[in-house]
Amino acid sequence: MHLNRHGRYDYSPIHQRPRFQWPGGKKLAFYVALNVENFSFGEGLGHTPTALGPTPDTRNFGWRDYGVRVGIWRIFDMMDLLGLPMSHLINASVCETMPQIAERIRQRGDEVIGHGYTNSERQSDMDEPTEAAMIRHATETLAHHCGQRPYGWMGPWIAETLHTPDILKEAGYTFVMDWPADDQPFWMRTRSGPILSVPYPIEINDSPTMLSRHQPATDFYQMIVDQFEEMITLSEQQSLVFGVSLHTFVAGQPFRLRQIRSALTYVLNHPRFSDVWVTTPGAIASYAITLPEGTIP
Repeated sequence: MHLNRHGRYDYSPIHQRPRFQWPGGKKLAFYVALNVENFSFGEGLGHTPTALGPTPDTRNFGWRDYGVRVGIWRIFDMMDLLGLPMSHLINASVCETMPQIAERIRQRGDEVIGHGYTNSERQSDMDEPTEAAMIRHATETLAHHCGQRPYGWMGPWIAETLHTPDILKEAGYTFVMDWPADDQPFWMRTRSGPILSVPYPIEINDSPTMLSRHQPATDFYQMIVDQFEEMITLSEQQSLVFGVSLHTFVAGQPFRLRQIRSALTYVLNHPRFSDVWVTTPGAIASYAITLPEGTIP
């Protein structure tokens, strides 16, 4: 069988890479990403905690809407209490219909990551001109409402076309989060020059854990704790990235929020927390770009 190659990056065994440290001599970069998503009523794609209902499926639409009406505000308050920044992977349409969310992001000084226009569609279903137009529109909308243009991108449903990295580079993006292939940033090739891949967690992610695999919230607590314990140990050998991914309609449910708060408190109170750089994907990318050539694979 002939194996297709993407040609975006080369194979690089992590144990053979040059060592580096994060700012301040830190060993483990830690961030929390919040997916803030908006859905079309009665059509298109959508997350579901239970069986699909008949169109327009008000049960599942209403559950998703709970995330932006209720869940996100409880997550904001929790992160304020913990003193943690967030990076928001946000559908641009959220800003148009829910300006209070964009205002809270501005007040907190949080980072904004491009995440399409709506999660009712996937880039992988678009031709190149349509995808480029969507990325341009989403970028302009986020810049207008959030007071900052995004330089990082993760597609809705973590989906790409064969041209996505090229389009993003040409639209001024410096990093992408669609490739969960590493615990360190790495360079990817595009037709217009390199773009950085910043690690994004597909495992330490509330949606696949609790919606796809139907694991309880207590499992997610233990996953965060175990991931941190192992990565803080591994970071003695190499500086790594530890991300936690949340969704407003999953993490924002009270019984899950309680477990997530406990897990984040565990991390913050850990004896080795002084080795942790609390940061955002954008700051990780900005720092990685400054490292000597050859440090980042």
